[in-house]
Amino acid sequence: MELESILNLVKKAPTEEILTEDQLINYVENGAKLKHYQGFEVSGFLHVGNGVVSAEKIKDFQEAGIEVNIFLADYHTWINKKLGGDLSTIRKVAGGYFKEALKQSIKIVGGDPDNVKFILGSELYEKKGIEYLETILKVSMNTTLSRIKRSLTIMGRKEGEVIDFAQLLYPPMQVADIFALGVNLAHGGMDQRKAHVIALEVGEKVAGYKPVAVHQHVLMGMHISENVRQKILKAKKEGNRELFEESITDIKMSKSKPETAIFIHDSPEDIRRKIGKAYCPPREVEFNPILELTNYVLFRGEEKEFEVINAKTGERRVYKSYTQLESEYKEGKIHPADLKNAVANELIKLLEPAYRHFTEGPGKKYLEEMREIRITR
Repeated sequence: MELESILNLVKKAPTEEILTEDQLINYVENGAKLKHYQGFEVSGFLHVGNGVVSAEKIKDFQEAGIEVNIFLADYHTWINKKLGGDLSTIRKVAGGYFKEALKQSIKIVGGDPDNVKFILGSELYEKKGIEYLETILKVSMNTTLSRIKRSLTIMGRKEGEVIDFAQLLYPPMQVADIFALGVNLAHGGMDQRKAHVIALEVGEKVAGYKPVAVHQHVLMGMHISENVRQKILKAKKEGNRELFEESITDIKMSKSKPETAIFIHDSPEDIRRKIGKAYCPPREVEFNPILELTNYVLFRGEEKEFEVINAKTGERRVYKSYTQLESEYKEGKIHPADLKNAVANELIKLLEPAYRHFTEGPGKKYLEEMREIRITR
């Protein structure tokens, strides 16, 4: 594939940043095989932010001929005390519901789940043995404690939060994963940026090469308030990157706040209820969670027919691009309630195959297993 085509696919939304484009060009021009990785904590149900948005980018990588690897980070999940801090349960979820949900997400957006390699963290560490420990030590020797503390936001922790010592190992382990896998393209949300930047900075010393990092948009949850929204807008306007990144971490869609997240196996009733309760200020387009769902989950950078029905007049309006829809919403031509109804309808259609898979198909056993785990832990 030509360089321009590869670059266009890698840069396509939901990509927000490439560190660095020059390094990516250098790899392609020199004929290097591009090997991708994205790591996931296996900490619960999969929502559309981690599922559909990530899967859309994975589809782009596949179309670009890039090898795709998904890392199921069981030890990282354990360190972060998810799923009751039970390592055996974490591994069970990794190989069951979570892997199945990621495959369904990739399938939903038109990607090929059979052309993805899934790697369990503990299996990689067993294979690499002392070499992996040496890599962690090399990473740690080439960064500072204060830098590691600032990077704890990658695991959903705030700087200054009380943590145990094991959690300080999380960032250097995540960096070491990249080199242990031998990947030259690290992929994640903007919330993973701090770990990836360390990998870029220490790569030459630790592993003899400098990887590329591709960061995608982080989908916000539906719990944002006007006060929080104004705080984020202020941080953005003032160029306060630390406050902006911390705020984005606070409002991102999270499985730990189930009523503010759309899970890929959610029923039509669940979707309508959650969308109905979501924050959606009239005429406001920045940091509007319903518009974000429309942009990053429904349109996904493509032209599609999106129908909005005016509940009062019965008028039907069809939008073929997100830009057109956003423009009319900003002008007040679309009522928030009408937008919510339209988004709920389209989400139900999009997620219907996954919902059926987990309620009637082969995935049913995994969802039942997950519900039992959540009840007992």
